[in-house]
Amino acid sequence: MKLFARQAWVNGTWAQDVLLEANSNGLWDSVKANVTAPVDAQRKSVLIPGITDAHSHAFQRAMACLTERGSKNGDNFWRWRQTMYQIALTISPDDLREIAIQLYRELLRGGYSHVCEFHYVHRDPDGVAYADPAQMCWALVDAARETGIGLTLLPTLYMHRGFGQPGLQSDQRRFAGTPEFILDLHDRISRYAKEHDLEHQIRAGAAIHSLRAVDPASVRELAEGLGRSPLHIHVAEQTREVDDCVAHLGARPIEWLLDNVDLNENWHLVHATHTTQAELQGLARCSASVVICPTTEANLGDGVFDLPTALASNLTWSIGTDSHVNRDVSEELRLLEYSQRLTRRQRNIASNVVASSSNPEPSTAQVLFEKALQGGAAASGLPLKGFAKGQRADWFELDLSHDSFWRVPPERLLDAWVFSTPAGSLVRG
Repeated sequence: MKLFARQAWVNGTWAQDVLLEANSNGLWDSVKANVTAPVDAQRKSVLIPGITDAHSHAFQRAMACLTERGSKNGDNFWRWRQTMYQIALTISPDDLREIAIQLYRELLRGGYSHVCEFHYVHRDPDGVAYADPAQMCWALVDAARETGIGLTLLPTLYMHRGFGQPGLQSDQRRFAGTPEFILDLHDRISRYAKEHDLEHQIRAGAAIHSLRAVDPASVRELAEGLGRSPLHIHVAEQTREVDDCVAHLGARPIEWLLDNVDLNENWHLVHATHTTQAELQGLARCSASVVICPTTEANLGDGVFDLPTALASNLTWSIGTDSHVNRDVSEELRLLEYSQRLTRRQRNIASNVVASSSNPEPSTAQVLFEKALQGGAAASGLPLKGFAKGQRADWFELDLSHDSFWRVPPERLLDAWVFSTPAGSLVRG
């Protein structure tokens, strides 16, 4: 494949007259700016790389908009979770495949080229293991191959109902697993990708549901057995979770991980909503990353991530659609920034933090996009860092005929896409 773009997002900035050539493995072989268009290249206008959706529960797409009813007793995350459990009990492998195909098509339309599936619905509705323990995993793999989206599949360890409460509730019975079970699923997925020559498209990792759902010994066992594959974990999403962790383990969730686990670049902490500055700085020092899910965190009333500290600490972070109330990159980035503005009563929070004498007025959209691009690549465990040699050849074209780009200068196109563009302004590559 050979593309020539009038403008493309390369190495964190706009480049002009860019020639991109991909090899037979689907990786960029050459990216050159300021060149003359070859006659055999496909002509494009403005290209941007695809972003990784670093946190997805595909089955929850089936319940998007179905929990927007109040109660005289109030509503919160824990009440929402009960509805989610009931839906999880009804989904067959065929259902999961159908839901995931719908979701992945929507993600591709929204600017995502890869998805990290935090997958814990392992067993049949009675809680019995399928004859093929990976049957629900294959439903997700089939959906990814059907749609063409990349997939990092994270079979998830879920063992306990809460801190100091061994075993699962009846409505959690489909989630049951052990470290050995999760490592076996990881190995099956890895073999599949290798046997089908899909190692740049499908990646195996694993996940720990949370510290409340997995005991410390099992956390360490899974982490040690996984090697250098991506390892994701829900952490500090709810204040109750933080309080319970302090009561049971004697430390806040991230504080406990920093002190008790060998955190490194393979660890990706999902949400990290309720944190201290010291915790985020500690994650940055050990090269772990955070996955922020702005629209889901807003939908569930979780709270607001401390983005300024993350940026000031040079902490790696990515975005995820999580429960899929939104499936569009621009809206996720927009809400991430707007939530900061609302809580701080200021503007352009992300770019204020990184402004310098050499770059006194950075673009907020460009800061958010580039950070999400690089962080998503880290969370995926694959070469997804954009338009550079050796990275996967994923791309989208901005539809400049879209009303939101009316009279927008070329250098402001990402600003328009993130802050004034509804869905439908991208053409998938």
